Amino acid sequence: MDAAMLTALGALLAAPVAAAAAIYGSRGATRAAREGGALTGFSSLTDQLQEERAELRTELATVRAELAAERAESARLRLLVTQHGGTP
Repeated sequence: MDAAMLTALGALLAAPVAAAAAIYGSRGATRAAREGGALTGFSSLTDQLQEERAELRTELATVRAELAAERAESARLRLLVTQHGGTP
C-alpha cells in the first residue's frame, strides 16, 4: 500500500467517527440547554411562589388585626348593653 491509499483509508475511517462525535456532542448540548431551561423555570417559579407567600402573610396579619379590632369592639358593645340593663 502506498501513502495515497493509506490516506484515503484513513479519511474513510475518520469521517464516520467525526460524524458520530458531532451527533453525540449535539445531543449533549441539546440536553444541557433543555435542563438549563428547566432549572431556570423552576427557579423563577420558586421566586414567584415565595413572593406570593410573603404577600399572603402580610394580608393574613392585616386580617387578624382587623378581626381582633372587631372582637374588641363587640366586647365593648356587649359591656355597654349590660351596663344599660340589657342582655347581649
